[in-house]
Amino acid sequence: MGFPVDRPRRLRRTEAMRRMVRETSLEPSDFVYPLFVMEGRSERRPIASMPGIFNLSVDMAVAEAKLARGLGIPALILFGLPARKDAQGTEAYASDGIVQRALRAIKDGVPELQLIADVCLCEYTDHGHCGLVANGEVQNDATLPLLARMAVSCAQAGADIIAPSDMMDGRVLAIRRALGDAGHEDTPILAYAAKYASGFYGPFREAAQSTPQFGDRRGYQMDPGNVREALKEVALDLEEGADLVMVKPALAYLDVIRRVKERFDVPVAAYNVSGEYAMLKAAANAGWVEGDRVMLEILTSIKRAGADLILTYHALEAARLLDA
Repeated sequence: MGFPVDRPRRLRRTEAMRRMVRETSLEPSDFVYPLFVMEGRSERRPIASMPGIFNLSVDMAVAEAKLARGLGIPALILFGLPARKDAQGTEAYASDGIVQRALRAIKDGVPELQLIADVCLCEYTDHGHCGLVANGEVQNDATLPLLARMAVSCAQAGADIIAPSDMMDGRVLAIRRALGDAGHEDTPILAYAAKYASGFYGPFREAAQSTPQFGDRRGYQMDPGNVREALKEVALDLEEGADLVMVKPALAYLDVIRRVKERFDVPVAAYNVSGEYAMLKAAANAGWVEGDRVMLEILTSIKRAGADLILTYHALEAARLLDA
């Protein structure tokens, strides 16, 4: 029997050759780096379940933003830890709220960064749910005006992109109209369109202090078994005025990312969430996997599935490796 004509190994022999023919390339410009901002000054509080990630005072968030920009990361997404919480989440849409102040400070210190404001009430309500609560139920329509107020407040503070993550029906349309009425009709909306009710969010809830005080979020976040529903959610958000859409989490939903990318001709983001980050850190710290290698493999898989943007807590360390 003769030798095979096709020998794919010819193109795998050296690192230079592999780079030349690589189908999916990962770049720092693919990343969005999440920041958690809190009250205080010169504060950098470690998050136990997310090694290497911190709750930052505004001045320290500015320093972190400069570091991210220096590594070629083009965008941040901000989450806030307010000084006080109440049933209406009033700090979410206060002009001097923690995220609003951080937006102003970072925009002043690093104007070339794109700043994304996560719009949701869960970090600001004393009950930890993403909307107003009455009789033990999250109220969809009553929540929409508050989300719209938060979106406008963040846009006025300097947010370049508004990212509603609450999963209330109709929130994109309410935000789009409110932004237009406030003179921010050109502000893009990145909709958390397919956000699943996932067990991978645990470390985030520690970081943002947003664990629900009763029940869970399965009544408004998506069921993990559904993909046709994800396509419906994306279509609805685009009809209502979204410019970009997101799938969250990423790793357990790579098939959803692919389906969304194939169906819709818009930029698709994917959130490599806190639980995914924490699992890798734990395995790497235990010596069970090569942390850096697996991190880049995971991020490449998310991009290969179809994500144009990857929101990831690995952003700084991945950017350093890619620049090496």
